[in-house]
Amino acid sequence: MKPNYRRCLSCRKVAPKQAFWRVVRVYPSRQVQLDEGMGRSAYLCPQVSCLAAAQKKNRLGRVLRTLVPEKVYQTLWLRLEATSADSQSASGSKIPPQK
Repeated sequence: MKPNYRRCLSCRKVAPKQAFWRVVRVYPSRQVQLDEGMGRSAYLCPQVSCLAAAQKKNRLGRVLRTLVPEKVYQTLWLRLEATSADSQSASGSKIPPQK
């Protein structure tokens, strides 16, 4: 792998690390947090399919070797909704209201 490239733990896609979300098990407290901290890290694509598979199959927990709190998954789902809303507004396409 090239320097500063990472692999998604769900779909196994390789890309620059800026393209992924970073989930960290902080050393020595073993707390799980997003984006910052030193310790064991896992990378995840910002896609519905990758996040759903990671949550359903406990892939984050297995890679990080610890229990991942539900709050972390909730935060990732909120981020995913925010990025999809930003991409829709940037492209100019709006979803019509359902009747």
